[in-house]
Amino acid sequence: MNLGLVFGGQSYEHEISIVSAITLKDVLKKDIKFIFCDKDRDFYLIDSKNMKATYFSSFEYKKSKKLILKNGGFFSEGAFSSKKIDVQVYVNLIHGCDGEDGKLASLFEFFDVKFIGTRLKPAILSYDKVLTKFLANITGVKTLNYQILKRNEEITIKPPFILKPATLGSSIGISIVKDESEITYALDKSFEFDDTLLVEPFFEGVRECNLAGYKADSKMEFSMIEEPNKDEFLDFDQKYLRFSDSKTIKEANLDEKLKEKLRKAFSKIYSYGFDGSLIRCDFFIIDDEIYLNEINTNPGSLAHYLFDNFEDRLYDLARSLPNYKKIDINYNYVKSISVYK
Repeated sequence: MNLGLVFGGQSYEHEISIVSAITLKDVLKKDIKFIFCDKDRDFYLIDSKNMKATYFSSFEYKKSKKLILKNGGFFSEGAFSSKKIDVQVYVNLIHGCDGEDGKLASLFEFFDVKFIGTRLKPAILSYDKVLTKFLANITGVKTLNYQILKRNEEITIKPPFILKPATLGSSIGISIVKDESEITYALDKSFEFDDTLLVEPFFEGVRECNLAGYKADSKMEFSMIEEPNKDEFLDFDQKYLRFSDSKTIKEANLDEKLKEKLRKAFSKIYSYGFDGSLIRCDFFIIDDEIYLNEINTNPGSLAHYLFDNFEDRLYDLARSLPNYKKIDINYNYVKSISVYK
């Protein structure tokens, strides 16, 4: 089975996606096809030897073979014919907009393309931090108290609190406010990226644990539970300067009861339509209670660093993708109408 990694996209996290793909190139030893989506949403087939950061930043990628997405997969177009790329399952590795908001999932589903990644409905719910709160509530997983904030509205939560753009990942645009004098600057910073913010109370030194997983052969498979090293919160650098270095990964020192609580909370979230995807859930632990922080439907480099035998696991998932019933269109109704005309 040949896999194809789709990365890039029209997203604030475009460059993170490139780094994820480059990282996975060194992790996955089997023959992998690399499909790059540039800022104009054009697709290119990238040779493995060109999977280097400078190849993209210098726009050398434009010399690569251009692809078109059609029924069944990606195709290269010739003067008189088109050739399908030899890939059986694609992997959605676009971070943020285009990849995690459901756009690529919609295209893949529309064109009947098999892929590893979150499907449309759960993608929409997990991409928007406000809707993630509703999803957690539906599945019975606790979250912190919060306020949905629009421009020119008053904040009702007292400092210290944290401001998050509702539809942005990678800790971009996040601010911690410890004093009312910091509010104006923090709002300007966060509203630069989104018209809706999530306001949550900020807890100094709160424990944060990350757990990744997927379902294969009707069984949940979990990664190790990570307790990342952080300052006040996991900022951009702490998230993405470490994911290619497994030596920096710290397994959480938790008793078995807490580990089981995390796995149960994860399973509840995953059961709401995440079949076919590998996701990572980030949790807070406060007084031995589990609170969902966020859902990462395309975690950095697919959170490979949290798994042993990651490549085998990815192929196990590729063999366990959900099947969708095709509607039989037979035109009987139209034919019945035409009888009377």
